[in-house]
Amino acid sequence: MKTVLLVDDSPTILMSVKGVLQRNGLNVETAKTGEEALDKIKGGVKPDLMITDLNMPGINGIELIQKARQGGLKFTPMLVLTTESQESKRQEARAAGATGWLVKPVQGDQLMQVIKKVLPGA
Repeated sequence: MKTVLLVDDSPTILMSVKGVLQRNGLNVETAKTGEEALDKIKGGVKPDLMITDLNMPGINGIELIQKARQGGLKFTPMLVLTTESQESKRQEARAAGATGWLVKPVQGDQLMQVIKKVLPGA
């Protein structure tokens, strides 16, 4: 079973996206902050995919992607799920190592289409 690390400071988003992922047969680890996500990775969580919010207190999504890339998740697909739609932010995320970009609110089927593209076998 594939594991997704879902990082968002919104409990509502964590709950709704986790539900979609679990209904589609994925194991889900959640973190409310970038720091918590990095602690989980350091603690041995090896996600097959990471989905992160962009705007969070503390470490933001772009910094999280950079640190996770350096911290053992070099080849793990990483998606940014955010309310931001600015092209400059997308480019910044891509430069940091983001695999893809989704604008909230995202529909479950749309989310799963993207996940299936970046995570074969999901």
